[in-house]
Amino acid sequence: MRIPQWFKPAFWGAVVGAVGIMIIGFSWWGWMLGSTAERMAKERADSAVAAILAPICVERFMKEPDKLAEFHKTASWQQRQFVEKSGWATVPGSKAPHVAAVNACIEQLAKTKN
Repeated sequence: MRIPQWFKPAFWGAVVGAVGIMIIGFSWWGWMLGSTAERMAKERADSAVAAILAPICVERFMKEPDKLAEFHKTASWQQRQFVEKSGWATVPGSKAPHVAAVNACIEQLAKTKN
């Protein structure tokens, strides 16, 4: 069986075209892998949970002035443990505190005054 003479350039043209479309698609047209999309969705969900839980955490600290004063007296490297032990950055039904909520709560509490 003989391969037509035009087949080899057409084959390489299709390969180069496919690679070119993939490069343009991923760099300019916004294509992404499924794993990248899942990672971005998880980051958005975590930031949404933190945006909901952080004000609740701060409000609960504000209702207890002695706890707020104790928070401000705590060293910055121990504030995470202090907020985590309070349980106010924990999603209901979860055993561990939400990391992004703890960070947001600490940032907002640090801005408050005694």
